[in-house]
Amino acid sequence: MSFRQDAARLQKLANNAFCQTGVLAALADGGTPDPDKLQRALEQTAAQFEGAALEVRKLCERYSTGTGGYGSRPVLPPMEIAGSVDMLGYHWLHIALNTLLPHCRFQSPEWLSDTIRRLLDEYEAQGCQLPFFNQALLVIDEFTGISGRHIFDQDNKGYKAVSNAIKGRLIPDDDQHTLAVALLSGRSEVDVCHITLLDLSDAADFFAFHSGDYEVKHFYDGGWG
Repeated sequence: MSFRQDAARLQKLANNAFCQTGVLAALADGGTPDPDKLQRALEQTAAQFEGAALEVRKLCERYSTGTGGYGSRPVLPPMEIAGSVDMLGYHWLHIALNTLLPHCRFQSPEWLSDTIRRLLDEYEAQGCQLPFFNQALLVIDEFTGISGRHIFDQDNKGYKAVSNAIKGRLIPDDDQHTLAVALLSGRSEVDVCHITLLDLSDAADFFAFHSGDYEVKHFYDGGWG
């Protein structure tokens, strides 16, 4: 595919995203919209913009000029807005996201899966080795001080994007016999989502440390090791 074709595709995606905002404007002009219709329209709009943003990411990588190009070391220090990857004791992989899981009753957020994959890529690029678990426990632990968020409904959280990002890379599959999932939450002044992947046989140890006699945030900061 030529750059001209790539550019045309990006333009189409961006135009579709812009057109989708017209749906939101129409709902707003009609007064108070039906909550389900509004939620669906918002998520469809997000999907359109996310698709365009991911396409830009791919084009930046495909046409990067090398030094100083996309994915290379920037001239200015990067803002740590995405998150980080490290290892907790006992060989547990820890991913900290500087945001909360998005609301997604209708579809899994592709941008979140892509962001996690890129954080893992950066971790490996630093010379670190990622673990691989034949059977694993995925613990997603969110912290926020915001009250009344619809996202607190556990069945509406975009946790599937996390398992999609690690399937085939950190675990062989994300079926129920391979991956167990735990959704936890707590209150904090800073919005953060802690994602921990560990061997399923370590589940009892994890929750023993997690419920120890100290603040949970120190658990993820390595204060328990």
